[in-house]
Amino acid sequence: MAEFQLFIIGDEILSGRRQDQHFPVMLQKLKARGHKLAGARYLPDHRPTLVEAFRLTLAARQKVISCGGIGGTPDDHTRQALAEALELPLVPQPEALRIIETKFGDAAYPHRARMAEFPQGAELVPNPVNQIAGCSIREHYLLPGFPEMAWPMADWLLDTYYPAEEPPVTRSIISPNAKEGDLIDAMEALTQRWPDVAFSSLPSFGNNRHPGLHIEFSVTGTPEATEAAMHFLQEALAQHGLAWSNS
Repeated sequence: MAEFQLFIIGDEILSGRRQDQHFPVMLQKLKARGHKLAGARYLPDHRPTLVEAFRLTLAARQKVISCGGIGGTPDDHTRQALAEALELPLVPQPEALRIIETKFGDAAYPHRARMAEFPQGAELVPNPVNQIAGCSIREHYLLPGFPEMAWPMADWLLDTYYPAEEPPVTRSIISPNAKEGDLIDAMEALTQRWPDVAFSSLPSFGNNRHPGLHIEFSVTGTPEATEAAMHFLQEALAQHGLAWSNS
């Protein structure tokens, strides 16, 4: 299972002028392939902020899918920021430049050709919509902010570099009238016994899943481990006189 950070870049998102669409779609793309979204950040079109964000993920050897800020206008800083974080020059990528020259001819210069400039040594992530590519370097993937371009490009990079794995299994139950404070020992025992199973406890005073006080418990992992952890949890609830139902 590969784990990814998602960067969603753009002042228009942070100001509310546009609503983000990337998070739920990228999350689903990763989950469908058995991969994990380990974190997400909304970042401004501010080069020092982006440089620092990329330095952190590069130092941690994380995988990053970044959406936005790779155009050629003065408010686009993502390509330049990644190059600075890598301590590499920003140079024309030969294939990217060829695509732009073929598409625009003489009109590729002086401005459109800038969109072919990536950190030295970057490979391309093809764009099936308008052919203006993104890039790949050190498991950092720069995609445009336009969803209709970024999403098929994400499909390509995931299918090319990260073979799909069997998605983890999630089981969830709701226990009415359960209180977290009464069940801490059981929850700690579960997480210690099955450290590779993701566990969550979501208390609520009532929602569309159950109208009254309850806790929704979830466990996620391999089928065998998930089944064992859930059975353990159900027995613990029964020992406390609590009922449960599948959510």
